[in-house]
Amino acid sequence: MVEIQCVWEEPAILGEGPLWSARENAVYWVDIVSKKVHRYGLADDTRQTWMIEAGVTSLAERRQGGLVGTVRDGFAFIDLEAGLFEPIAMPEADMPENRFNDGKVDDKGRYWAGSMDDGEKLRTGSLYRLDGDHKLNKMDDNYAITNGPAFSVDGKTLYHTDTAKRTIFAFDFSQDGAISNKRVLVELTAAEEGYPDGMTVDSEDCLWLAHFGGSRITRYSPQGEAMQVIAMPIPNITSCTFAGPDLDTLYITTARHLLDEEGVRKYPLSGSLFCCKPGVTGLPTPLFAG
Repeated sequence: MVEIQCVWEEPAILGEGPLWSARENAVYWVDIVSKKVHRYGLADDTRQTWMIEAGVTSLAERRQGGLVGTVRDGFAFIDLEAGLFEPIAMPEADMPENRFNDGKVDDKGRYWAGSMDDGEKLRTGSLYRLDGDHKLNKMDDNYAITNGPAFSVDGKTLYHTDTAKRTIFAFDFSQDGAISNKRVLVELTAAEEGYPDGMTVDSEDCLWLAHFGGSRITRYSPQGEAMQVIAMPIPNITSCTFAGPDLDTLYITTARHLLDEEGVRKYPLSGSLFCCKPGVTGLPTPLFAG
């Protein structure tokens, strides 16, 4: 039995995007709807929150220092203390019904992030790759809700989620950043499993999936076989990442999104940041090359 601990009780509407910072011994995470960025210090339990009006949806650290992230319309450098952002590429500035969602950096320092229909119905979302030289590439499309870019240990497989289709796809992934051979890795079919959301990969090359509306996190083999299920005390689990000096602690974000008043009363910790020790370690967090 894996023990679940609530480390930050917070009524986040859409907690998302946990980022492990080895430099700071801290976990960053965002509340997309409330336009907040949170930082949790592991050594001293410190908590900081910033408001960024652009609405940060995912974050990454840069090799040269500082933060980069996705905001509603695209990619930007983020200055938390000033509450400002500097646009890098805004491919969907002319699509007001869309917004960016989840994003991650690969081991070559390229930032992968997807967009989605803010109404969660139209298939207007796309997957983008931002290179270190700030060149933007549109890699895939036809998503209602994109989620969870993740990468295999050998860097040869990209995982990406079509949340509305309840499907995790795998792609062949070349060293130059090209993707091909899109195929279904996991399809959630039981109602109690909810919807596939954010993901991370552990040091044994297995994929950890957060289930929105499914009250669980599942560990899958590279072949898509469920190997371990961790039950969560609330329904809407949004993402997870391994953190800590030994990368042995899984930090988990959650949400109040789509819960009614009765749901919030029943699950008052919804939106909070949780952690557990699942018995396996994660991988170092790649830094953006730009």
